[in-house]
Amino acid sequence: MCALRAGRNPEEIKLIAVSKSQSIDKIIEAADLGLRIFGESRVQEAKDKIEKIKDFNIEWHMIGHLQTNKVKDAVRLFEVIHSLDSEKLAVSINKEAEKINKIQRVLIQIKLSQEESKYGIEEDEVEKLIEKCKNLNNIKIEGLMTIPPYFDNPNNVRPYFSKLRQIRDFLSNKYPFIKELSMGMSHDFEVAIEEGATMVRIGTALFGQRIK
Repeated sequence: MCALRAGRNPEEIKLIAVSKSQSIDKIIEAADLGLRIFGESRVQEAKDKIEKIKDFNIEWHMIGHLQTNKVKDAVRLFEVIHSLDSEKLAVSINKEAEKINKIQRVLIQIKLSQEESKYGIEEDEVEKLIEKCKNLNNIKIEGLMTIPPYFDNPNNVRPYFSKLRQIRDFLSNKYPFIKELSMGMSHDFEVAIEEGATMVRIGTALFGQRIK
């Protein structure tokens, strides 16, 4: 409904069910209802889950910050990594993907907030990273991701989503493969969709509060 209100085709938008800290039973229940893309933030937690429900037709996305010492497992576990934020990480991902003859799909995470807790590459470094990845045969950049500050009023986050879309539109003129916009979570996904999100990461609105 949100996509239609924004004048968009709902099929343009992928729903990523954020299963971080959720039980295996809840993930299976969601998969039985038809959800097929699930997002995890921690490699070890995801590894335990994926091994237990590997027979399900699920596409797993890494949506959290990725440390280089976790890259080997991440490349083996995830179809898409949303959090590429440095040349060093790109080289590491490419190396591990090459070992298993895989083309790793990635999104570049851009830091648009000044919050120290937020990860991502600075806007003025993005093109340099893209050029670096063009020389890496086992990485495929598909778009951009950001995590904005939290606001009680979702409309206050609109400038961050709008900015990411503007960056995508500018880059795609030179790099047509930059298409995806991963932005928006449970409390602000409607604004994200209005601003052009092609992937929204929904956890609490689907599963309820996380298990502590």
